[in-house]
Amino acid sequence: MNRKNFLSSVIAAGSFFSFLNPKGPSDGELPKPLTVPKYLKPGDTIGITCPAGYITLQEIQPAMQQMEDWGFKVRIGDTVGKKDFTFGGTDEERTKDFQQMLDDDSIRAIMCARGGYGSIRIIDNLIFKNFVANPKWIIGFSDITVIHSHLHRNFNIASIHSKMCNSFPDDWGTAEQSQIDSILSIKQALAGERMKYVFPASPNNKTGIADGALIGGNLKTIESLSGTKSDINTAGKILFVEDTGEYLYSIDRMFWGLKRTGKLSKLKGLVVGGFKVKPDEPGEEFGKTVNEIVLEKVKGYDYPVCFDFPVGHQKENYALKCGIRHRLSITANECSLTETK
Repeated sequence: MNRKNFLSSVIAAGSFFSFLNPKGPSDGELPKPLTVPKYLKPGDTIGITCPAGYITLQEIQPAMQQMEDWGFKVRIGDTVGKKDFTFGGTDEERTKDFQQMLDDDSIRAIMCARGGYGSIRIIDNLIFKNFVANPKWIIGFSDITVIHSHLHRNFNIASIHSKMCNSFPDDWGTAEQSQIDSILSIKQALAGERMKYVFPASPNNKTGIADGALIGGNLKTIESLSGTKSDINTAGKILFVEDTGEYLYSIDRMFWGLKRTGKLSKLKGLVVGGFKVKPDEPGEEFGKTVNEIVLEKVKGYDYPVCFDFPVGHQKENYALKCGIRHRLSITANECSLTETK
């Protein structure tokens, strides 16, 4: 992918709106105005914590060094280096660590160290009262989709879907340019640059233009939140999805779930990111590709759909500001996703 054609950005001023009700919305409540946390400046502090899987202090060193090189301070949470089977500490330890970072006003952003599994086990125990009054950026993807979705559904507070500490290279000199660019996009998003991504069109795309708040994340995680108080409302939004380690039949089932729950019917646009698919068992072939699965479910809807957007469990996983309005433009030759005011 051509780097110059792909990533461009211009400085945008941060927006900050009224405080929100920390209890979240009730049925029939009008949508809350979007709250955008203050963008970071040199000297601000980023906290690192493990709400899901475990990671060692050594493994986060490249990420720490890079964020410090960007001019930020780094605060290491108590869960870094802790291990409770697959988790970064017990549920109680992960809840306490994340809560401390939510409540500490000197921390201006929270970088989740890695995904894996575990955020769903603590989300209902977190108290967002102080966070709502003093919002900060929460950064991560994959399992962290739980937190992005919860923030969007209950408080309409923007967050950043992006790589985490475990994706920073040990040696920048040998890293691929796409990996470097996608990590640099985190800094750009945190600093308040208006993000714009331009990439080649897929022959499977549905052309058109869409404007709306950008929401989404890991498809399996979104499916697991259906019917809960962290379930996202997709009406009038641009939805992006990605996944890894799933069979084609499972991806088909998840898209049927999106369709049957009405999450596809009122979209403004759909962005399909990377899907790492498990190979079918011999003799049990599903018979459809990911693109065919998606196009079958959106047949009859007139909004634009783009495939192969560089987001997901891959080196090209660019930062996306969840909750913030974007314009999706798809032509026969080119696609663009641009943050708007």
